[in-house]
Amino acid sequence: MESMLNKLKSTVTKVTADVTSAVMGNPVTREFDVGRHIASGGSGLAWKIFNGTKKSTKQEVAVFVFDKKLIDKYQKFEKDQIIDSLKRGVQQLTRLRHPRLVTVQHPLEESRDCLAFCTEPVFASLANVLGNWDNLPSPLPSDIKEYKLYDVETKYGLLQVSEGLSFLHSSVKMVHGNLTPENIILNKSGAWKIMGFDFCIQSTNPSEQELKFLCKEWDPNVPSLCLPNPEYLAPEYILSVSCETASDMYSLGAVTYAVFNKGKPIFEINKKDIYKSFSRQLDQLSRLSSTTLQNIPEEVREHVKLLLNVAPAVRPDADQMTKIPFFDDVGAVTLQYFDSLFQRDNLQKSQFFKGLPKVLPKLPKRVIVQRILPYLTSEFVNPDMVPFVLPNVLLIAEECTKEEYIKLILPDLGPVFKQQEPIQILLIFLQKMDLLLTKTPPDEIKNSVLPMVYRALEAPSIQIQELCLNIIPTFANLIDYPSMKNALIPRIKNACLQTSSLAVRVNSLVCLGKILEYLDKWFVLDDILPFLQQIPSKEPAVLMGILGIYKCTFTHKKLGITKEQLAGKVLPHLIPLSIENNLNFNQFNSFISVIKDMLSRLEVEHKTKLEQLHIMQEQQKSLDITNQMNVSEETKSNSTGNQIDKMFNNTGNDVPTSGSDSKENGLSSKQKKVSLTLEEKQKLAKEQEQAQKLKNQQPLKPQSHAIIAPVKQTKDLTDTLIDNMSSLTSHSISKPKVASSSSFSSVPSMGVGMGFLSPVDSTKRNIANGLNTNMGFQTSGFSLGAGTTNQNFFSSPTATGMAKMNMVPTANMPNYSPVSATSGISQPTQHNRSPDLSALDSLFGPQKPKVSMNQLSQQKPNQWLTQFVPPQGSPGASSSVLGPQMNTLGQPGFGMQGNPFFNPQNFAQPTNTMTNSSSASNDLKDLFG
Repeated sequence: MESMLNKLKSTVTKVTADVTSAVMGNPVTREFDVGRHIASGGSGLAWKIFNGTKKSTKQEVAVFVFDKKLIDKYQKFEKDQIIDSLKRGVQQLTRLRHPRLVTVQHPLEESRDCLAFCTEPVFASLANVLGNWDNLPSPLPSDIKEYKLYDVETKYGLLQVSEGLSFLHSSVKMVHGNLTPENIILNKSGAWKIMGFDFCIQSTNPSEQELKFLCKEWDPNVPSLCLPNPEYLAPEYILSVSCETASDMYSLGAVTYAVFNKGKPIFEINKKDIYKSFSRQLDQLSRLSSTTLQNIPEEVREHVKLLLNVAPAVRPDADQMTKIPFFDDVGAVTLQYFDSLFQRDNLQKSQFFKGLPKVLPKLPKRVIVQRILPYLTSEFVNPDMVPFVLPNVLLIAEECTKEEYIKLILPDLGPVFKQQEPIQILLIFLQKMDLLLTKTPPDEIKNSVLPMVYRALEAPSIQIQELCLNIIPTFANLIDYPSMKNALIPRIKNACLQTSSLAVRVNSLVCLGKILEYLDKWFVLDDILPFLQQIPSKEPAVLMGILGIYKCTFTHKKLGITKEQLAGKVLPHLIPLSIENNLNFNQFNSFISVIKDMLSRLEVEHKTKLEQLHIMQEQQKSLDITNQMNVSEETKSNSTGNQIDKMFNNTGNDVPTSGSDSKENGLSSKQKKVSLTLEEKQKLAKEQEQAQKLKNQQPLKPQSHAIIAPVKQTKDLTDTLIDNMSSLTSHSISKPKVASSSSFSSVPSMGVGMGFLSPVDSTKRNIANGLNTNMGFQTSGFSLGAGTTNQNFFSSPTATGMAKMNMVPTANMPNYSPVSATSGISQPTQHNRSPDLSALDSLFGPQKPKVSMNQLSQQKPNQWLTQFVPPQGSPGASSSVLGPQMNTLGQPGFGMQGNPFFNPQNFAQPTNTMTNSSSASNDLKDLFG
């Protein structure tokens, strides 16, 4: 890396030193800034060519510099001869003005170290292009090294040289005398121009038709810079010391040969023995074969052979050469026309520019950019010609790179962007808008290109507005989003609302529909869709345009319309439009189809939302029920334990002592009973089942659960009861039958010596016995076995939580199947023996008062019965099948004292109470009358 920098530094230093040493002190530097060394030219390539600029106008020029150090080896008089020859050539060139001659911008200036003059911008000499790189900078410029001539350049270059010779011979009456590749200069545009008039010969009789020219004899002793190049010199110069205009034509033929043979001349000349060389050359020319000219194109080969003819009279003149078919090439003719463009009027120019797009594709890009483009852009100053020139310029821009476009074309387009007249300029730009937006820098787009589009939308011409609206979608993807949102869309909306033209309004809607995909979803919903409701006209084309925008927005993947917008704004707008009288059948179907699609999506989306909400609510409800059940079970467990402790601790206090207490207990029981309806109990049972399922699943959080003993429900005897009761009429009251006793046992629920049943369906009307006791009652229809010694009303002391009750049907009562409810605790075998109540005495202690059966018999049956009813919700508040029959105590024929089997001595004081069910009582009243 360091070596490369050093090399670059040395090169720059060397070039700067060369320029400084060569030009420093020359008066040319007062008015011109001298740049880098780019080429060499002139006789013997003695002139170094630099690029430069004029200080006052910044105009680009070429600075030709002859460094006097090149002739230091010569003696003083030889130096003077060389300097005089060079001066003569430049001075002659300065006096001549023609498009085919190099144009001098500043005359020759001499200083102690150099000669210098300025010309039009120059690329290189033809000798440099053909491979002669003498007196060129090191390293060699890449543009010269890689330069290759196209056929059209060669053809038109030779034509230009021929035209230049024609001007010299016909108008100036002059022979150039040294036409060589070194003296043909390619300017910046690629045009071939003549210079090097060091050895030109003016005619001695310019007024006469046959011109005469004086020729100097060849002097081999003078420096080479004081002699023409013999390789391109006609034979008559040397052999006969004569010259004429045909001598320049020979030089033209030699140059043509060199151009098609990579710069190699047709003959090699030995300058030390020039006469012998020319004599040999003369023999070769007289028998010139086609193989020697094989590299020359066939259509010009014969003309070149004529130019190289030994006899000057046979050679074509310059004017004849300009008319040969070889130069009738389309490209050459086009370039020739451009060179004479300044002589044409507007009508001729317009006709030429109209046909130019057909020719441009046939020309090389370099030729178009260097030769044609400068002529086209120069016509921008003529407004009438801009509509004819602009399409060609934009066509060239398509073939250029972005850098070339910015450098060569855009600076000239800037003023044209702002021209409003003629109107065709705007149309042409709109048609090529994609090109402009692609290659123009963003800042220039914002400042020049888009304002032109805005002017078109606001133009008074309907045709301009329609064209603009039709073209905008083709380049909408190239417009930056802020400009589209804040500047372009508002103007399209204004054009739609304010115009009186139906075509403009419809095209505005179509334009909006096509550029929707480049817009943001919420901008469309908040700005575009509400705008549609502001359109006043109801023509079918406008309505279909509105429908199209709605449909595009609704179906586009990136956009879409929310269901709130559909329900609140879109459908209320579309449905009235669908029944406009102006719509035909197909248009109406289009409206209905879109409306149905919108309704379908609205239904699906909202239904999906509601289903999701329902699922979420159910899940939340399940979680709430689970938490509630956990809390209720804990509370119930605590309250149950407290009630059991209270019952055991206050057993003596539970015995009813008065009728008022019995009433209060019955009233309290009824109030608590009413608090739970059948539906509530069913719901509670379902919740318990669901809670049990949730417990079996993975818990949400660790919780402790109380172990609950399994509960079995008693068998439903309702159907059996109804069937048996229906046969009561067939039984005789006077024929009682004694059946086997039915046993009823209570079910333990808490693992203590008490029998409890879980709540069951109230339709079964069951009443549970409590505290390990079975009460035996005998009514008119029931035999409870109270007077027999073989009936066991209380369990033995070893039976835990179990009791047995025997029911004996009477004469007026049907037999009932025994029902027993058992618990997980095994029931010991019962024996027929006298009841032993000592276990109860030891259980409750001496403090428990005893109530005799006489006291009980003195109370009313209902009051006596309610004393055995446990409070609602207590463990003993469950029902059994005895409930309906127990509730009928006190009715006629059902009293306890009238029963012969009733024996008060067999009853000890119960430790709990029993209750009746009002609904069950009513049912039995209906059954038994």
